Amino acid sequence: MQRLHFDELQAGDCWESQARTITETDVVNFACLTGDFDPMHVDHEFAAETPFGRPVAHGLLGLAYLAGLGTNAPNVHTVAFLGIKDWSFKRPILVGDTVHAVTTVVATTASNRCRGRVTWRRELVNQAGEVVQSGIFETVVAVSQTQSIPLGRAAA
Repeated sequence: MQRLHFDELQAGDCWESQARTITETDVVNFACLTGDFDPMHVDHEFAAETPFGRPVAHGLLGLAYLAGLGTNAPNVHTVAFLGIKDWSFKRPILVGDTVHAVTTVVATTASNRCRGRVTWRRELVNQAGEVVQSGIFETVVAVSQTQSIPLGRAAA
């Protein structure tokens, strides 16, 4: 799969990833990986007494899925991941939910002739079309070898 470069991105570009169904095995494996065995995630009897009525996936599991699902939507020549801003956990993710990532370019700013900074709006969306998590990612993306961005120029 061909990767996109900084000079091929512009504000407003948008991609939707493939979907993934969250399983109980996913939740238990994440609990084992992180050590987070909060009963709201792994105890059916406890979770039945919560407002959700059943176990919910870890919020950070949702963020991890978003990061993975978004890897190829779009497939970008990322040089560095700079951070996450204004992340919001809007709705619970339940076992059986099917989620996908929606990624939109918010802004691009040339750093030098070889790379630029890209600000992305990322959303994790469930099967009902509800945004369950969202926020801003910032990355550094390489310029294609056939292009060179003049210093001081900010892309749209």
